[in-house]
Amino acid sequence: MGDHFFSAEPQSADVRRTVEARIWGREYTFTTATGVFSRDRLDIGTSVLLRQVDPPRTGGTFLDLGCGYGPIACALAVEAPAATVWAVDVNNRALELTQVNAQATGVAERVRAVLPEDVPEELRFDQIWSNPAIHIGKAELHKMLLHWLGRLAPGGVAWFVVGKNLGGDSLQRWMTDQGYPCERVGSAKGFRVLRATNAGPAPS
Repeated sequence: MGDHFFSAEPQSADVRRTVEARIWGREYTFTTATGVFSRDRLDIGTSVLLRQVDPPRTGGTFLDLGCGYGPIACALAVEAPAATVWAVDVNNRALELTQVNAQATGVAERVRAVLPEDVPEELRFDQIWSNPAIHIGKAELHKMLLHWLGRLAPGGVAWFVVGKNLGGDSLQRWMTDQGYPCERVGSAKGFRVLRATNAGPAPS
């Protein structure tokens, strides 16, 4: 049977292919495989996020949360040459593909593709980018987001894309209620683009 893309070790055969994507005016060719999210194309939600939000131009420490095969992480590293990008996923095949794609894109030295537990505890992120795995369920989603939003540096910003029919508007309200002021900055093709900030003191 088919794997969930959030399986740690996909059981499906590792059948690879390439997909083309245009991100922030640049052409990319990514290697994808069975058992990872949106293996046949850059998914619509991620496409909406990357069209609606301008790329970062400054350095810093960025997080691609739920990186899949790494299109966001690679594009962030290309657009912000002084940045380090941590690409986090629970799917080991996705992490391997992210490393493959970072190498092919020429940014492997600045993209760290790791499991969530392998991110150093003391690390704080200037930006978080994510098309979060809504299908893990609301309780697990909230737990995941609170964990990573808690790692957002003071003054940091988190960008999310969430389907309207999958709770994008309620998620916006929930993040604000949790102390991370969140606004909708874009909407297209049934997706909401959300911007959350950490305006408070550094997490303890």
